[in-house]
Amino acid sequence: MNNELTPHTQTNTTLHSYAPSSAPYVSSHAVSDASTQFSHTHENATTRPSSSESLRDPYDYVSRISTIAVYDNLRSAPRTIKIQPAQTQDYIAALASQTYLSAKELGGSIPFTVIQEVSENFIHAQFSEVVISILDKGNTIRFADQGPGISDVAKAQLPGFSSATSSMKRFIRGVGSGLPIVKEYFESEHGSVVIESNINAGAVVTISLTSEENQDETALRRALNITNTPQNSAPTLQIPILTEREITFLHVFLVEGALGITEMAQYTDAAPSTVHATFQKLLDLNLIEQPKGTKKRVLTAYGTQVAHHFDAAKE
Repeated sequence: MNNELTPHTQTNTTLHSYAPSSAPYVSSHAVSDASTQFSHTHENATTRPSSSESLRDPYDYVSRISTIAVYDNLRSAPRTIKIQPAQTQDYIAALASQTYLSAKELGGSIPFTVIQEVSENFIHAQFSEVVISILDKGNTIRFADQGPGISDVAKAQLPGFSSATSSMKRFIRGVGSGLPIVKEYFESEHGSVVIESNINAGAVVTISLTSEENQDETALRRALNITNTPQNSAPTLQIPILTEREITFLHVFLVEGALGITEMAQYTDAAPSTVHATFQKLLDLNLIEQPKGTKKRVLTAYGTQVAHHFDAAKE
C-alpha cells in the first residue's frame, strides 16, 4: 500500500511521480501544476481569467469545487478532499490524479488512465456538484454529478457517439471513445461498469474491480431498495454495460431456461472457454446464478428484468 500521500496533509505533494507516463491528455507538467492547485486554497492556487475571457469560452475555467469522499468502511463518515477551482485542463488533472492516488492508497488497482477517462466526462455536466466516492479498498469508484445526465446510456457506451462541443474538445478528445475504453478494460478484467441516473438530476457512473457479492455497500444498497422504495412505485432498473455476446446469452437463458456450458455453446456457437468466461461475468453482475446441486445456470430475478429490457430495445 502506498502511504506517501495522506489526504489530510496534501501541501507540497507532487502528483506527477504517481501518474503513469502513458496517461493521455495530461502532461507531467499539468499534473504537477494540478497537485499544487488542490493542495492550497483557491486564492493561492490559481489566477482566475478575466471576465471577458470567461464570457468568450465558458469551458476555459472551472469555478466549482468538487469533492472526493474516501470510505475506509461504511460504518464511519468518509474522509473528504476538495478540488479547488482552476483552469479546466489543470482541474481535470487534479481530479483524476487525486482520485487515483486516494484509491491506490487504500490498495486499489484501477489504472490512472481509466479514472481519467471517466473524470473527463464531467465536462459534459460543466462539473456541476461533482462527488467521487472511493469504496471497497479503492477497487470501486463512483463518479456522480448534477448535470443534464446521459440521455441514451446504450449509445454512450458505443464508439463514435459523443455530445462534445468544439469548446469541450479543447480539453478532451470528444470522439465518443471514453466510456467504450472503460467498458473494454473492465470486461477484460471481469469488473463492472454501471450507469445510473442521480437523484433529481445528473448521472452516476460506478466502476468496480470487485464482484457485487464482495462490495462493501451491497448489503446497504439492498436494504435501501427494500425499505425505502414506496409501495406504489418500483425501484429504477440498473442496466449494466454488456457486450453483444452477453446480451445474447441473457436472451437464450430467457427463452430456454436453465443451461449448462455445453448447451449454451451449442446455442450460440461459442467456444466452451468463452462460454465459461461469459458465465463468470454474468454471475459477477448477479444476472445469473447456479442453483445448488447442478452445473446449470439460470437467470436471477434481476437478470430476467435486464434480459427483457434488452429484448424490448431490439424491437
